Amino acid sequence: MFDFIRNHRRWMQLILLLLILPSFVFFGLEGYTSFMSKEPDLATVDGQPITLGEFNRARTAQLEQYRSALGAQFDPAAFDTPLFREQLFNTLVDQRTVAAAASKGRYSVSDETLRRTIAGIPAVQQDGQFSSERYRQVLAAQGMTPASFELGLRRDLAIAQVLQPIGLTARVPTEVARNILALVTEKRVVSRQVFAAESFVKSVEVSDADIKSWYDTNQDQLRIPENVDVQYLVLNEEAATKDVKVSEADIESFYKQNQARYGQPERRRVSHILIEVPASADEATKSKAKERAEDIAKRAVASPKDFAALAKEFSQDSGSASQGGDLGWISKNMLVPQVEQAVFELEAGKISGVIESPFGFHVLNVLELQPASVKPLADVKEDVALEIRKQLAAERFADLAGKLTNLVYDQRDSLKPIADALNLKIETVAGLSRDGLLPTQQRDSSSQPSEAAQMILGNPKVRQAAFSNDVLKEKLNSGVIELSPDVIVALRVDQVHPSRVPALDKVSARIRDILVEQRALAAAEAAGSKELNTLKADKPAEPAGFAPPMTVTRQSPDKLTREELEVVMSASAKALPLYLGVKGSNQYSILMLTKVEEAAAPDAAQVSQLQLQLAQAWGAAEEQAALKILRQTYKVKVLPDAAKVISGELDAARL
Repeated sequence: MFDFIRNHRRWMQLILLLLILPSFVFFGLEGYTSFMSKEPDLATVDGQPITLGEFNRARTAQLEQYRSALGAQFDPAAFDTPLFREQLFNTLVDQRTVAAAASKGRYSVSDETLRRTIAGIPAVQQDGQFSSERYRQVLAAQGMTPASFELGLRRDLAIAQVLQPIGLTARVPTEVARNILALVTEKRVVSRQVFAAESFVKSVEVSDADIKSWYDTNQDQLRIPENVDVQYLVLNEEAATKDVKVSEADIESFYKQNQARYGQPERRRVSHILIEVPASADEATKSKAKERAEDIAKRAVASPKDFAALAKEFSQDSGSASQGGDLGWISKNMLVPQVEQAVFELEAGKISGVIESPFGFHVLNVLELQPASVKPLADVKEDVALEIRKQLAAERFADLAGKLTNLVYDQRDSLKPIADALNLKIETVAGLSRDGLLPTQQRDSSSQPSEAAQMILGNPKVRQAAFSNDVLKEKLNSGVIELSPDVIVALRVDQVHPSRVPALDKVSARIRDILVEQRALAAAEAAGSKELNTLKADKPAEPAGFAPPMTVTRQSPDKLTREELEVVMSASAKALPLYLGVKGSNQYSILMLTKVEEAAAPDAAQVSQLQLQLAQAWGAAEEQAALKILRQTYKVKVLPDAAKVISGELDAARL
């Protein structure tokens, strides 16, 4: 066969061409390449797709924000939930929809609006005033230029104009706010008599026939879904650091090589006077500015003690001029190169000549100098050891992850050789269903999985792998499952338990408990309802059995449940006392309402604050309504893969 192909190569090329050509005819070259490599689309807005890649980049960015905020307490599985993914997806769709509306509506932002917005950003202010140097420093630290930042900000401000006017028009009348405050702060005095279900348990009788009858008519409530017993390996930071040891020699060597990390570099407290020169200035303008700076420098050298006064009078750096030109303590890489070089060449107490930078001409004054210092090894030994351990663990984790990836495919029918090779422990758990771990009473094993195991096995990626065809039916090892950058799992199914209804003897005790609970609650309700009817009919002057009265408001329920509070606060109080009955999950309550105290008149500040809060809520609701209309206008289509992304079935791993 292969000899024929080699001997008739030109014929085979022609045959292959005839086979491939029709696909281009029917689908086109773009369609063919898209079919081969295009990532899934989750939605379209105005005909433009939102792809899986875009969603995953947004998800990664959001999770990284949480990771930065929470540090070691961050748990990706706790955040990366279906609810989180659904909210993120809707946010992406809304952003794209509003952007389409802004583009079609030709929204724009004036230069003055852009300037005011930037000047109002606290991060670029110094002493409450906009600082051009601080502005450039902050952007440089983020790897951005003023031009790119301003372009993005202008775009965001233009997009914000689409919905912003809608929210700003929301207004709540003063009278409405007063009425709501009156309802919220109104006080009601109520006493409660409780008929607890547990008080009637002893009087409840449940026969074997009752249990059999309930069993026969409630099979669906008892059915245990298909579930599996799983073996799995976890590679995480703990596993990677298990055998890592740090010697005294390692600590000393690392300390010597990284002393700058355990000390403070040289710092200088600097003041300056800036004569600004626009980037577009001609030579005449530059020359005039330089002459002015040179004159100021001569005056400063002649009378150094007047430097602060000269800065207040002449400096055009609005952020520092009012402070006598004080820039605070400066370390390396905090200033533009021309100014920084001059600062660190200048002696303390000396005033520089004129220094030119992209911002204009500077006159510098070094007020104080702090030489570089390094903490002794004894003070930072634990920090050094921890850093070494982290680095070694990261290297070892990467090495183990590579080995695990290879071994899990080379050895498909068992995890033991992999565990032995990598010195990992095989964990086991019973009762993993497609929706998560079964409740304890439904699992064959009575042991409770650890919190870490519940976190891992509750991850949608793990369940998806466990119920994939190769793992579930062929009993092969899964591939590696990356739950986070530092947690990798591999698993195999040890045993499959089909969906079933347990035998009666396995669940009879549980059914008995259910029936006892139901009948005890029914008995409590019957006794409470009977007492309620008696109270309404007899209207005793001093009814017995009630607890001491409580004064409650909608914001302060005291001992009342949410259901009880709602009944008390919504009841008409024209005739008092008023008796009310409330059935709860494990009790029946009689509430005796005896007094209604109108709220004190709210002050103007309270009314204004509530008006603002209500207006914001109303504005947000109107914005959501407008978004729904915009989604229809720009023909938003949510595609089937979106549901898979939200559930966790479709992930970046597919790319």
